[in-house]
Amino acid sequence: MKILITCLSKSWGGMEMQSVLTAEILNQNKIETEILCYKNSRIQKFAESKKIGVNLISASSYFNLVQIFKIISLLKRKNFDLIHAQASKDLWLLVPALKFFSNGIPLLLTKHVGSFIVKKDFLHKWIYSRVSGAIAISGVIKRNLIATTPLSEDKVLLVHNGIDTEKFKPDNSTREKIRDEFNIKDKLVIGMSARFTPGKGHEEFLQAANLLCSKYENLIFMIAGGPSYGENEYADKIYKLAEQSRLKNKVIFTGYRDDMPDVYRSMDIFVFPSHAEAFGLALAEAMSSQLPSVCSASDGVLDIAIDGKTSYLFEKQNADDLARKIEMLIQSEEKRIEFGKEARKRAVEMFDIKVFAEKLINIYRSLR
Repeated sequence: MKILITCLSKSWGGMEMQSVLTAEILNQNKIETEILCYKNSRIQKFAESKKIGVNLISASSYFNLVQIFKIISLLKRKNFDLIHAQASKDLWLLVPALKFFSNGIPLLLTKHVGSFIVKKDFLHKWIYSRVSGAIAISGVIKRNLIATTPLSEDKVLLVHNGIDTEKFKPDNSTREKIRDEFNIKDKLVIGMSARFTPGKGHEEFLQAANLLCSKYENLIFMIAGGPSYGENEYADKIYKLAEQSRLKNKVIFTGYRDDMPDVYRSMDIFVFPSHAEAFGLALAEAMSSQLPSVCSASDGVLDIAIDGKTSYLFEKQNADDLARKIEMLIQSEEKRIEFGKEARKRAVEMFDIKVFAEKLINIYRSLR
């Protein structure tokens, strides 16, 4: 079986990382897989570093004849058995190419982000008529897909994103690596990991940090991640927010890291304050790393965390409630240990990449 995964994005976040991870695990399972992406994108560079075959087109508007014919040429040169699009935007180039190519290659769509636009007009019906099936990465996305697209319910399948639970596992031998780097020994480290984009909850995280720093001396707040394409202005806003006097020397910005397993291991509590997350890859990674967490009680988070068992859930965008829930874990090492063990167990059972790969390969075979 030969698969083409498409991810036409200039950004770098969960969807883009998952696209490359999917190609990597499929190749490991003897499913020959290549990626179609934009030239000079982060996806291209990351995929090439993983020795994954890459096919390039230029960034364009939704419908571009030049890029469509490049895709037709690619399909003629390489006999793909299935195309797996990672974003609905990709369909505007893929579907015309497949229609002109006039062959029966199955087209699978994974929906990573919800939409507020109903897409049931004539043109969208034409586009989605070529989609053989769709994967929703969480319950909220499945409901959104059925509500906003012409796809029938029987064509939409729920498959949670997968993570490498062997890579993201607890390991005390590397716990001090990041702590030594940032000189934070003997501190309780409360962290989050997210790209710098509105809606990830950086503001509430820092507001809660400000409240907690007025009560506790031994806290350090760590923010892993950096701005992606076009997000520098928002990042500057967050940096300035952290410059408040009470937070001085209490907040660490690690920037983008390629050693996230070690970053998670340096933390004591993980916070996932996203306003509307489709899934929450960082949360699943942190749970796999045996971290207790405090998460916003919304959307895809509800597929991952269990309130009172792996995590405490708080009212989204409510910094006061976030601070209260973090404080509950600050005050109880016993709860931190208990939640961490349950989090690791759930991550391995529900989100392991091998489980994901098996489900995905079965879907591919059913569509051929």
